Amino acid sequence: MKTLIQLIRKKKKVKPAKRKRLALEKCPQKKATCLKVYTMTPRKPNSALRKVTWVLFSNYKRVHAYIPGIGHSLQKHSVVLIRGGRVKDLPGMKYIIIRGKFDLKAVINRRKARSKYGGRKIYHRVDHRYFKFKYW
Repeated sequence: MKTLIQLIRKKKKVKPAKRKRLALEKCPQKKATCLKVYTMTPRKPNSALRKVTWVLFSNYKRVHAYIPGIGHSLQKHSVVLIRGGRVKDLPGMKYIIIRGKFDLKAVINRRKARSKYGGRKIYHRVDHRYFKFKYW
């Protein structure tokens, strides 16, 4: 613990915030190429096979990225767009692939949270709210 005189003489330095997504290099998204597509099991209370890929960024850094949504058509050498964001039950997973960009197609027939999965608006429902958009 510093004394009052020491604090007056030399002020405390504020540490800069630690960056969590180093491979993105301060960019919101980055283009990457898939090197390997595989499945991974989550942490203790959960049980599933999460779809994951090992990607090479355009800045030649390699990381693991999570593939969100149901079903995908990714394989080796597929080009994808990656954003930051962690998956809580997968250890070390700090990057998520954006659906509907480049080689990763959007989730089809998605009605809720469409923006997260690149889904388009579905107008063919028989509902009075959709009549103004679709003309028969």
